[in-house]
Amino acid sequence: MIASLAGLLAQVETDRCVIDVNGVGYLVQASTRTLSALPQPPELARVLVETVVREDAILLYGFADGAEREWFRVLTSIQGVGAKVALGLLSTLSPGELIAAVASGDKASLTRAPGVGARLADRLLTELRDRAAKMPGGGSGTAAAAIIASADSAGSIEGDALLALAGLGFRRAEAWPVVSRLIADAGKAASLDVIIRDALKELAR
Repeated sequence: MIASLAGLLAQVETDRCVIDVNGVGYLVQASTRTLSALPQPPELARVLVETVVREDAILLYGFADGAEREWFRVLTSIQGVGAKVALGLLSTLSPGELIAAVASGDKASLTRAPGVGARLADRLLTELRDRAAKMPGGGSGTAAAAIIASADSAGSIEGDALLALAGLGFRRAEAWPVVSRLIADAGKAASLDVIIRDALKELAR
């Protein structure tokens, strides 16, 4: 199995690239996030690789970092999520944003990815819920677990603030880190109207 490739970046397309390793060109499919992190051809490039062997082909999927590759593996283990949908999700949301979306139950962010409808988004939220805290991309496991525990608090200032901001057009995945930090900074003095006001100031920048 090929675990990584390092060579001359010969070509970059919208969803894949070609890496020339000692005269052999390897076609590597990747997310737009990984492709945008590559240098301009013809420069030296290195990607982590997940090799998928099928009856009719050997396919290579490339990743800029280990967190994205680990998320690809987890996503493709879920029923209804093939490699194309997984790359679509990783093109739309970073590993950290995926953790935040799962923790906050942000179905709308997941359905922004191509190929992800409402039913599949529900399945992703259900199956990833218990695994997100252990996934790379959201800081330490303890921090990620705290994120999910925090998101579970119904009727709290955080939950009410997120609902209010969602009504104003802000996605939960982008609003939640701001709201969570503002509440932590305010401590016991946190009030709903102040949190919403301060969050709006930051999110509007």
